[in-house]
Parts: sequence; structure tokens; C-alpha cells
Amino acid sequence: MKRILLAEDEEILRMLIRDTLEDQNFLMDEAADGQEAIQHLEENAYDLVILDHMMPVYTGLEVIQLLRQSLKKTELKVMMLSAKSGQEEREKAIQTGADYFMPKPFSPGELLTKIKEILNEA
Repeated sequence: MKRILLAEDEEILRMLIRDTLEDQNFLMDEAADGQEAIQHLEENAYDLVILDHMMPVYTGLEVIQLLRQSLKKTELKVMMLSAKSGQEEREKAIQTGADYFMPKPFSPGELLTKIKEILNEA
């Protein structure tokens, strides 16, 4: 069973994503801010990390930098979610170390399809 960390500060969106993924038998851990995400990443192994761009304490970009540099988790797949969906934001996320970028808003089905593709479960 694949394990996913979801770091999203909007509780309703976090619940929607969690419910969608748990219905597909993914194991889920959640963080409401960047600091919680880092704590989970230090303590657990994941197949995928889904990060909101704009979160309290550490932004999604800052979490990626810590993840890739300090924690040395270079192979871990990272998806960035962002309401800022311009080309510049996408490029910045990818340059920082995100593997995938999904603009908000998105449908649960769209997110699930992308996650299954990333984790080779399509």
C-alpha cells in the first residue's frame, strides 16, 4: 500500500483529498503547515508528498528545499498544489525540486488520476 503525506493548510481541501485517496486505499498522513510536514518527513517514509504552495511556517517551496537538501530525500516524488498557476510559478516549483505541479482548483478525479500515474498505479 502506498503512503502519501498531504501538507495543506485549508482543512476542507485536506479532508476532501484525504477522503478521495483513502477511498482508493492509500495510507495518508496530514500536515496543516510546513513545519508539521517536515516533522512527518523526518519520521516516516513516503511514496509521494503533496504540498500546498502557500502554507504557514514554511511554504511548500521551503519544504521542498529542506526535503531535497537537508533531509537528502532526492528520490521522493513531490507534487505541488497552488492557486498561483502561472507559468512562472510552475517553473519555480519545478526548479526548486517539485516533480509535478497541479493548479487549484482541481477535481478530486483529476488529482487521483495524476497520483495513480505518478505512483504507476493507473
